[in-house]
Order: sequence, then C-alpha cells, then structure tokens
Amino acid sequence: MATSTSTAAGHPHLSPQFCFSTGALKEFLRLSRSTDDTISQSLNTLSTPSRTPFDSTLSTRSSPRRLPAGTCTQFTQRVLFPSWQARTEVLEYCGRVAEAEDPEDPAEVVGERVVDERLDPYSGRYFPKERRTEVLAVVVRGEWGVEEIVRERSWRVVGERCEGVGQRGVEGREWRVAFEEWRAGRG
Repeated sequence: MATSTSTAAGHPHLSPQFCFSTGALKEFLRLSRSTDDTISQSLNTLSTPSRTPFDSTLSTRSSPRRLPAGTCTQFTQRVLFPSWQARTEVLEYCGRVAEAEDPEDPAEVVGERVVDERLDPYSGRYFPKERRTEVLAVVVRGEWGVEEIVRERSWRVVGERCEGVGQRGVEGREWRVAFEEWRAGRG
C-alpha cells in the first residue's frame, strides 16, 4: 500500500516538500535500510538447509553456511543494489534541493525581522534561525555518512558469507566498484 510520500514500489515521490520534511526523508531511509539491517538473515534464507534437520554438531550451529558466489551475486543485483540505488536517488535529489534557491523558505518570507528578546523572550523561538536549505544540507550530509557505514558493513557480510569471495566482497571488488558497475549495466 502506498503512502502519500511513496509510490507502490516503496520509492518516495521526489519533491522539495518531501526533502524539507526531514522526518519523512529519514523515515524512508530508515525503512529502506532494513534490507541492510537484516542482510545476515536474508542470506541465511538463501542457504541450503542441512541434510539432517536435527543436526546438532557444533560446527553447523557456530558458523552459517557459505553461499555460492552466484547466489550472492543474484542477491546483490536483485535486492541489495536496488535498495542502495533508491536511497542514492533520494539523497542526490535532496542534495540538489538543498543547493538550490528556496523562495518559499519561511525565513525568506518573514524577512530580516528584528527580534528583541529582552522585550519578548519567547518571540525568538517562532522565527527560523537557519534557512531550511541549510538544515536539509546538514541532514543529507549526515545521511550520506550513514550510507557509507551501512554499505561497508553489508558488503563485509556478503564477503564473509559467500564462497570464493574475499573480505572485499563479491569477486573481490570493493562495494563502490561493484555498485557502480551494476548501475552502469542497468542503463
């Protein structure tokens, strides 16, 4: 079911209003990152179950099965990278909104209003102190930082869980390289 800020596919309708609603922006990113948050469980579901359902050997319980590289490649290309792409599109768009002029900014509408808080100590809180484009720019920069951490962690998990894959991830590639190759192959 689609919400007012997202389409049926879960990708939000991109508009300046969506970006300036930093709560909606952060909520979309939080929900989209659930793919990364549950990556170990997702990879576990791709694992072939043991031959004996009640196998109690310590080795099978202590370490999850390694997956064939092809299975991991399919997972990254069909699940992980599309999730990353949706977040990339949103953050790039909102970054452009933060850099653009905002004629509807409440701070601009009010203008340079002089507030003497000695006369009315509560009046200052009603007037924005920062432009909303500045606030949005800070949020977008912070969320890009979170993305770096989330993607690095997810790629490390993929590297640990897949056969023939090193710590650098699928086919020994760094996540940035693999993601950019995937993006280039889509167009």
